[in-house]
Amino acid sequence: MSDADWISFEQALDLVLGAVSPLGTERVPLPDALGRALDRRVEALAPHPPWDNSAMDGFAVRADDVRGARADRPVILPISDDIPAGAFPRGPLDPGSAARVMTGAPVPEGATGVVRVEHTDGGPDEDVRIFDDADAERHIRLLGEDVKTGDTLLEPGEELGAAAVALLATAGRGEVEVGRRPRVGVLSNGDELVDLDEFEEVLAGRRIMNSNGHALAAQLAASGADPVRLGIARDDPVDLRRRLERADDCDAIVSAAGVSVGEHDYVKRVLDELGFERSFWRVRMRPGSATVFGTLGGRPFWGVPGNPASALVAFETLVRPAIRKMAGFARPCRRSVTCVAGQDFRGPRAVVSFLRVLVASTESGDLVARLTGPQGSGNLGSMLADGLLALPAGTDTVREGARVRVIPLREWASPTA
Repeated sequence: MSDADWISFEQALDLVLGAVSPLGTERVPLPDALGRALDRRVEALAPHPPWDNSAMDGFAVRADDVRGARADRPVILPISDDIPAGAFPRGPLDPGSAARVMTGAPVPEGATGVVRVEHTDGGPDEDVRIFDDADAERHIRLLGEDVKTGDTLLEPGEELGAAAVALLATAGRGEVEVGRRPRVGVLSNGDELVDLDEFEEVLAGRRIMNSNGHALAAQLAASGADPVRLGIARDDPVDLRRRLERADDCDAIVSAAGVSVGEHDYVKRVLDELGFERSFWRVRMRPGSATVFGTLGGRPFWGVPGNPASALVAFETLVRPAIRKMAGFARPCRRSVTCVAGQDFRGPRAVVSFLRVLVASTESGDLVARLTGPQGSGNLGSMLADGLLALPAGTDTVREGARVRVIPLREWASPTA
């Protein structure tokens, strides 16, 4: 290994993101667009709401007709109209009257507010008694208050969550152009590995479980890709080559283990034989130092370390952003959050250290980060984390109470510290 391979994490991420591009688009039904990246701007074809409507169940009134209403001196108004949701007023609101109206129903022209039913006697007869004038000019949602015709609803690259899907529905989009999900081959390496169908070998102490294959496939699916299982390549160049050739229809490949310089680590040799164009072979990060990246047959190829925590951290930091870019997302990297160090944190100065942390909220509203436990690269349990706390290169200690940045991996789990 040369010093040129020992590149900074920032250089590595730039190389990875610079090597990939969005894969193009496909048209999918709106229900299938959830979690996908929108391809093109969406504009409103109609206003929302489409009419002045009531935000409450109650009675539409003119303000001048209810001024001064209170419990001991109610205002009594005749009910001139009854407008359930799905119906429309018979006409403008007659002065000196009230119209019964349900939430979402159009309010009659001339109404200035909707008195909530709790401030009335419910209008059991032809009249309604109003006991409070606080709603005289409230609870009417105006036409186009939320969205006007021609407004931009969503920008390209937006991740389509539930609210975005709802906006697309309001725009009448039964089908949506979204980024194509990358097909990514997932390969594990090593004679010592077995999968779930041979778990008895694990129980007997003869083999270890291929947890990386399952973890990487899960990470790919969560990142917006379709994982393609390539199985376990044995420590045999022929088997390794055969499995790599199975990925001919994939857009990228992620391979776990076999990328170091051990006598039986054949990945580098086989990659070279297949025309691998290397961008880097090692990164100044911990865990995940022995991460490989380049192109194989024009497709991105990552080789992540075999130690479980190393593999998962390398994926989160150097694979996931590229997969998201390939899938068309405008923001491929997670946004970090400011937290308070709940303990001293330490790491080697020469590298970026990604510490696995749990985050909890204090009564004062601060987010406090603490280690999940032992941080060894083989500790898979350390990845049951709320986030990754990055100690930058050149920093070996962060003291308790300092402000730190944490990359979220999931919802903050604990309500209190």
